[in-house]
Amino acid sequence: MKIILAQPRGFCAGVVRAIDIVDRALVKYGAPVYVRHEIVHNRHVVESLKAKGARFVEDLDEVPEGAVTIFSAHGVSRKVENEATSRSLPTIDATCPLVTKVHNQGRRYIAQGRAVIFIGHAGHPEVEGTLGQIDGELHLVENEDDVERLSIPVDAPIAYITQTTLSVDDTRGVIAALHRRFTDVAGPEIRDICYATQNRQTAARELSRIADVLIVVGARNSSNSNRLREIGEEAGLPSYLVANSSEIDTEWVRNVRIVGVTAGASAPEIVVDDVVQTLMQIAPSEVSALDGPIETVSFRLPAELMG
Repeated sequence: MKIILAQPRGFCAGVVRAIDIVDRALVKYGAPVYVRHEIVHNRHVVESLKAKGARFVEDLDEVPEGAVTIFSAHGVSRKVENEATSRSLPTIDATCPLVTKVHNQGRRYIAQGRAVIFIGHAGHPEVEGTLGQIDGELHLVENEDDVERLSIPVDAPIAYITQTTLSVDDTRGVIAALHRRFTDVAGPEIRDICYATQNRQTAARELSRIADVLIVVGARNSSNSNRLREIGEEAGLPSYLVANSSEIDTEWVRNVRIVGVTAGASAPEIVVDDVVQTLMQIAPSEVSALDGPIETVSFRLPAELMG
């Protein structure tokens, strides 16, 4: 059996930065520090940070007075920021800079007098945060049907922004529907779309052309990990999303020639390694990786954690 790894896979720069922020905050301020929402959508990451003294909460009213509070990589609404300020909570913002970039794009479009169409998944933490960061006319759409239901005049100036865990390929149909429906449409350039999402999806597609089965390492509540599994299914492959090696079913790879393995942007490489080791125990295997871009992007840490 051949095990072929996608390149790139796993952690992106925004996730690395968010985890590093929690680690450094624990060292600087001592345990516990409080994190609003899971810092990233991965149980392994969350549990390892819990073991060091991080406490994860969904609402700020769960945070004791004066406790250091970290906002997750997905970002938060202004309402949450204001609540933290009103309680004088010392906060550290771990929002991915690419998510912040989307917030800023949306605000610029509003300032230009445009209605903003936000392409994203309702209920996702990043979407909830973005909806709460932009004042003005803002509409959430998930698909082309939602575009048709928008109650906006055809000649009204509009602009669109997108959830970072959606790629150019994910949003192409919705963007085309916006151009069909409206006469004055603005949007970010392709280079402004999250590089990590696009790179991982491109690699998954390349892997799906040669593999017989695709295994994606990632969390059930990870939008980008679920999308990688869907890419395999769209290519006609049996495709499985696993949180770790314990979820692998021997039957998935029985008499299979090539197993493709990739990982969502919040999945640690140590878990990928464990999955590969488990596959090698099921059948004698050789392991290789696809050629693909080597990501060198890194994001600065907040000033209070530098040095």
